[in-house]
Amino acid sequence: MCGIDEVGRGAWAGPVTVAAVIPAPEHLSGIRDSKMLTPDQRDVAARRVRSWARAFAIGHASHTECDELGMTAALRTAGLRALAGLADQGFEPDRIILDGNHDYLRMGSRVTTVIKGDATSLAVAAASCVAKVERDGMMAEEAEHFPAYGFESNRGYPAPVHKYALCAYGPTTIHRRSWVFMDDLLWGGFDPPPGRLF
Repeated sequence: MCGIDEVGRGAWAGPVTVAAVIPAPEHLSGIRDSKMLTPDQRDVAARRVRSWARAFAIGHASHTECDELGMTAALRTAGLRALAGLADQGFEPDRIILDGNHDYLRMGSRVTTVIKGDATSLAVAAASCVAKVERDGMMAEEAEHFPAYGFESNRGYPAPVHKYALCAYGPTTIHRRSWVFMDDLLWGGFDPPPGRLF
């Protein structure tokens, strides 16, 4: 059995990230939905999960794949990459607990969706922490290239600094360009979405 959770679905920039965790038999205390933890607590939790889990793997779908595939297919792509990472370690779970009510993996009876699974399943909560810390680190690295957007704190999600930077400078090279709100923005020297006329 493994738990799977995603982070980045609602972001305007950066990848969507999916983590898959196969729990160890021993209980691990103090692990909960990553949204309920401070950044420092999440870092500690993710380190503990990585040393506790029988196996874990992380998959990403890039901002470009989010645009080209659509979010559901991008989530599936990232999820299958995470599962392939488990397979590379010799683990192919026959039961998957997936956070939420939508089976974007489309793997039939192997998948059980659980609303608020990150609050009720240790394996899903563990995946939540690992995915969040991984993606946050990636966005902090991107912040060095795009300092006006505040990616080190907002992680590419809507936030005042992010919105103001978009209005002033337009989208960056890591923004998801197919989102509707992009239609009203300046493009600051970057290529517009396909089919957009100026």
